[in-house]
Amino acid sequence: MSGHSKWSSIKHKKGAQDAKRGQLFSKLSRAIIVAAREGGGNPEVNIALANAIEKAKSYSMPKENIERAIKRGTGEGSGDSFEKIVYEGYGANGVAIMVDVMTDNRNRAAADIRRIFSRTGGSLGTSGSVAWMFEKKGNIIVNKEAGVDEDLLLETALEAGAEDMAGEDDHWEIITDAESFRGVVEALKEKGFEPASAEVTMLPKNTVKLDKEAAKKVLKLVDALEEYEDVQEVYANFDIPDDILEELSEQ
Repeated sequence: MSGHSKWSSIKHKKGAQDAKRGQLFSKLSRAIIVAAREGGGNPEVNIALANAIEKAKSYSMPKENIERAIKRGTGEGSGDSFEKIVYEGYGANGVAIMVDVMTDNRNRAAADIRRIFSRTGGSLGTSGSVAWMFEKKGNIIVNKEAGVDEDLLLETALEAGAEDMAGEDDHWEIITDAESFRGVVEALKEKGFEPASAEVTMLPKNTVKLDKEAAKKVLKLVDALEEYEDVQEVYANFDIPDDILEELSEQ
């Protein structure tokens, strides 16, 4: 999983840069709006909203932006008619890809997503074709910094309900089930551990290892999907060796 974890970390760093342009904040706002519309504006009883807020905070989204999005979702602000859709397909070497979309135009989104898959060498599948290869999990990244006690971090995470913790070159990755995610994040913060990123995501059960050429093709598809304004998240089951991933991420 190291290659996939590394990609997640690189994505988060890129996302923090994208936030300066407002693109990411727009996507995060959509997630909050839809969660608030479907389950109410109280994150204490609306887990989906709580998770959307936690993710927004991990990207330093301003509090007023979050509150505004909640109000829009509950009808206190200007209305939005976003719809959630999941598309499934394949990239090079049979890599499985899931795409979370929030759109106000289902027909336009479907045509555009199909076009992106087609022009980047992928293929759009049917509903359920790859979903079984993923499972919903909490994913928490804590950077390795001076003074961080790894043993205390592990102990805190496991006592709060985490399933596992693994170390990478510059960070630790903590995995939880979706239900325990929020409790683990809060426990870490109480102990002084500030996550670099925290989100409920879809993690692959198994991964496909890619060489450089296949990795180029898959990342081209993933990047094209992530740049599309209606796409919220892209999940994939590739495993790219760290040296190749680092090289390609700098291009």
